[in-house]
Amino acid sequence: MWGSRRDRDRSAVVCIACGESLSREDAREYDKQGNRWDRRDKEFEYLCKECYRDMSHQPREDLEALLVDVEADVGGDSQEAYVEAYQREVVRRYGGTEADAEDTEGRRD
Repeated sequence: MWGSRRDRDRSAVVCIACGESLSREDAREYDKQGNRWDRRDKEFEYLCKECYRDMSHQPREDLEALLVDVEADVGGDSQEAYVEAYQREVVRRYGGTEADAEDTEGRRD
């Protein structure tokens, strides 16, 4: 009736970081919301083991929502426009850093 877990894991997936095609059993799941244990109504993306090791495993809280909001605002514009919009939105939501304040003070002179 249901296929074995071993059979299910033989499908091929693509690493979202480097683009390598690999078997599902050799990949690591990546959950945009940061909670891969809550599997209900989710589609996972995958990372190869090397990219998974290189990834920061710190909590992301609302990072994915921030990225989606910025992408919706910028649309298909350039990467430069996306990064600039991201920086503006981070400052708007969370405030600037001390380095930002120094840059601003330096520009006023």
